[in-house]
Amino acid sequence: MEASFYTPEEYNLLPDQPGVYKYYNESKELIYVGKAKSLKKRVASYFVKNTGVNHKTRRMVREIRQIEITLVNSEFDALLLENNLIKKTQPKYNILLRDDKTYPYLLLTQENFPQIFPTRKMIKGRGTYFGPFASVKAMNNVLDLIRGLFTIRTCKLDLSPYKIAEQKYKVCLEYHIGNCLGPCEGLQGEPAYMKDIEQAKHILKGNLGIAKSYFKQRMQEAAEKYEFEMAQRFKDKLDLLEKYQAKSMVVNPSIRDLDVFTIVTDDKLAFVNFLKIKNGSINLTKTVELKKKLDETESELLLTAIVRLRDQFNSESPEILVNIELEEAIEGLNILVPKIGDKRHLVDLSLKNAKYYKKEKALAAGDVQDKKFRVLKQLQSDLSLKELPDHIECFDNSNIQGTNPVASMVCYINGKPANKEYRHYHIKTVEGPNDFASMTEVVGRRYKRLLEEEKPLPKLIVIDGGKGQLSSSVEALKNLGIYGQVPIIGIAKRLEEIYFPEDSYPIHIDKKSESLRLLQRIRDEAHRFAITFHRDVRSKNAFGTQLTEIEGIGSGTAEKLLKHFKSLKKIKEAKSEEIEQVIGKNKTAILLEGLNKKSGD
Repeated sequence: MEASFYTPEEYNLLPDQPGVYKYYNESKELIYVGKAKSLKKRVASYFVKNTGVNHKTRRMVREIRQIEITLVNSEFDALLLENNLIKKTQPKYNILLRDDKTYPYLLLTQENFPQIFPTRKMIKGRGTYFGPFASVKAMNNVLDLIRGLFTIRTCKLDLSPYKIAEQKYKVCLEYHIGNCLGPCEGLQGEPAYMKDIEQAKHILKGNLGIAKSYFKQRMQEAAEKYEFEMAQRFKDKLDLLEKYQAKSMVVNPSIRDLDVFTIVTDDKLAFVNFLKIKNGSINLTKTVELKKKLDETESELLLTAIVRLRDQFNSESPEILVNIELEEAIEGLNILVPKIGDKRHLVDLSLKNAKYYKKEKALAAGDVQDKKFRVLKQLQSDLSLKELPDHIECFDNSNIQGTNPVASMVCYINGKPANKEYRHYHIKTVEGPNDFASMTEVVGRRYKRLLEEEKPLPKLIVIDGGKGQLSSSVEALKNLGIYGQVPIIGIAKRLEEIYFPEDSYPIHIDKKSESLRLLQRIRDEAHRFAITFHRDVRSKNAFGTQLTEIEGIGSGTAEKLLKHFKSLKKIKEAKSEEIEQVIGKNKTAILLEGLNKKSGD
């Protein structure tokens, strides 16, 4: 394919053939890339049309100083070339997918005893990449399934035959807990290891049926040999595979592989949802946003999204379902607008997702948003959080002079205190003033309770303290198996430094930032709540001690009096009949005699 150059005045000299055209401005900057079935007719339309052209298109035409064309064999080739050029150069007048993040892949390495691990970088020659996955969660679900089914190593050792033969390695914890069969010491041969890898590849490709048949056959073979423990292990793996498959939305076994694209638009933006159907199940869903540049039609916007998303997610499905008729066909693809049946239901589901995404974007943009969400969005940005921190919980300890150690947890929902969710904690397992151990206890107690009650975890945990308190809290989350599921930070008082787990260097948020002020308010509220509780506990303990010093008055009696009268002064002022109603006649006589002796001393 060779490029040719023309001036705007020479547009009538362009060939009547399919190809790609590029517009350059006076600074030789590429400002637009387009494709055409006929370059001559398409480019001419920009310069001869006087009506029905919006102001953005007129402004672009005024900037054009040079036209470059590239001839191709077909309109479909032009579409693919246009997509590659736009993705690479991102001209200012072209439609761009507002989705710049890199997506995760699972890499099956090319080496002895291959590994499977996540990555965002594709490096040629390292192995086979599967994906991309629309989210880290989706990728981890597949990775967890594979690691639950097969004993594939997670170490990065070079397991060359000669190194294994020289006994350079020793098995690690993964071997002892049953997650690895010890190929590093030669305890598992590579042929047996590769059988697991072959089955894992089927799952990575979305062919769960092959893996299910494999485990079912192994289970039956073991049962026929009366190896019932082995048969049970294969049955457990089969159950795990079926449980995973049940979580996928099964569309219809007769619907094999196809893609679904739907579009909704407003004045400035378009939102396109993509559902990828593999072996009758939805195994990927993604919604993207496109910004209109030259008053493009819905058909043009959807076609752009189809080409780019199929390229991005490596889709080769021969059939595409859409919610609107396309103005152009795509060579080699069957594009349908279904009216009834399961395929229509798929289009409706996709459209529902596109509309929901549009609504959420409107909320995030502030159409129906107030200050509290703006501050939370700022906090999300400052802390690089994946989700809006609309549920924050903050912990603080209090043990003034080492006595009566207690802790508090305050909860903020949508940036406002949720007083009913506040919690006090008496430290039970720690003796003496040990802030670190106390923090481990209370954080562990809080989230163990939430997990048992199946209540939602917060979107952000804040620890009042520096690296030490934060590390202790992280330990509690690790013990519960939820470390990494909830973002957690520590905020040190002196310099208002923000610490992240396993990072020795803090970050500093602008002192005038609304997000830092929100964190300070939450931290100060947790401190106030802890101090108030500590004072109450000290007061109650001091009161209880004075009463229990009277012979015959135990802690139970003192607690009843405290609950009813609130203070020692009110007990002394109370009539004996009133006291008798609380602790009985005999105890009242003992109490009053003891109080009289104390006042006489």
